Amino acid sequence: MVNTTAFGKRIQEIMKFYHVSASGFADAMGVGRSSISHILSGRNKPSLDFVMKITEAYPEAELYWLLYGQGTFPKSEVVHQPKETPPPVTPVTPTPIETPDVTESEQDLFSLPEPDVQNNISDISNKAEKQIINSISSNKEINQIVFFYMDGTFDIYKN
Repeated sequence: MVNTTAFGKRIQEIMKFYHVSASGFADAMGVGRSSISHILSGRNKPSLDFVMKITEAYPEAELYWLLYGQGTFPKSEVVHQPKETPPPVTPVTPTPIETPDVTESEQDLFSLPEPDVQNNISDISNKAEKQIINSISSNKEINQIVFFYMDGTFDIYKN
């Protein structure tokens, strides 16, 4: 939880660093001057929006330092460590892939199903129709019907 008194002191540090008054600080963030006054006095707690506006208007103020006092203000320069050099890339020679000869008896994925498969599909759909008819003829009421299409879409019809 944010200590409002300590938070107010950190805001004062930011104002001192940038040489701005409370009103200038509020104007730079685009907030009302009274909101700064209430937070500095400890009357109000800062909102997340308020805190984010501070970090946007004053980029040297780190979020954790502003909220909890952890870290430094202004942001310390990031020490860049030398990057490790990646290992050398060895070229890979592609190996040709042998494709099997397709005989006329084999079908591709886009062929129509064999007549046996077509008959099985018809049998399954006939059984499903009979089940639907049997359930409709009972005393049950239909709440909704959902149609699933092959393209992944669906329609819902509610009673």
